[in-house]
Amino acid sequence: MTTTRTRPAPRPAAGAAAPLPQASLVVQGTDATGIVAAVTTALSRHGANIVSLDQYADSPRHGTFFQRAVFGMEDLVAVLPAVRASLDELARTYGLAYRLRDLSARRRAAVFVSKSDHCLLDLLWRHRQGQLPVDIPMVVSNHPDAAEQVRSFGIPFFHVPSAGPDKSAAETEHLRLLKGNVDFIVLARYMQILSSDFIDEVGVPIINIHHSFLPAFIGAGPYAKAKERGVKLVGATAHYVTADLDEGPIIEQDVVRVTHADTAADLARRGADVERAVLSRAVLWHAEDRVIRNGNHTIVFS
Repeated sequence: MTTTRTRPAPRPAAGAAAPLPQASLVVQGTDATGIVAAVTTALSRHGANIVSLDQYADSPRHGTFFQRAVFGMEDLVAVLPAVRASLDELARTYGLAYRLRDLSARRRAAVFVSKSDHCLLDLLWRHRQGQLPVDIPMVVSNHPDAAEQVRSFGIPFFHVPSAGPDKSAAETEHLRLLKGNVDFIVLARYMQILSSDFIDEVGVPIINIHHSFLPAFIGAGPYAKAKERGVKLVGATAHYVTADLDEGPIIEQDVVRVTHADTAADLARRGADVERAVLSRAVLWHAEDRVIRNGNHTIVFS
């Protein structure tokens, strides 16, 4: 396996010239000699200045190649069509897939929540502080509890009840709200199972967060069950949602140590802290095009 990485250039000092408009390029395909040079040449041909470059190949011979580049360019919007044409030619030559995006066009994220609001409020606070480069056009919940807090952030809140085994009415309303208005969905402790039909029809990535005890402690009261077993670690997993419940490609995970002296409430509190951190990192990395899905796992240039 091979990995190379260059770090972003330092921020300009006060009074320095404003940075160039930036775009991200994500490339994926079969590894071959000359790909890196071909990509960088295609960009430099149009006057691009590469400020960050990460790449990885999962095998030294004919493995899969992954690359993320961030570049700056004068008149970026006007020049991007020509850059895209060069990348189309490159993709045909090397059999690559790529994603090219103007980073000034922020991704739109809808946040779904139930009653536990710790992840939701953390995301909204980070968004307000400018720590998450996303727009949040709506928060959707199957309970009305968080409405007032969400609206205090100036974000629309939609209460869509979802009770009983038949979720079709709720999912129809979700699709009405979401279609054409979001680029991805964040399940910030949304305690409802999404149907495979909904996942297919909504057509955007969905990120979920859950505690790290699965599949050991399924159902209600996982922290009480963990306390009874004397666990020594609690943690969280953020992953993309697929039709297979909680088995989608993992984006980020983390854990903290606990001891015999911690109560079930202590475990839940510390678990909530980890959930907030893990979900915010997953959302940030997705929003910055740092995550590449490859089958049921991910390459994350964090």
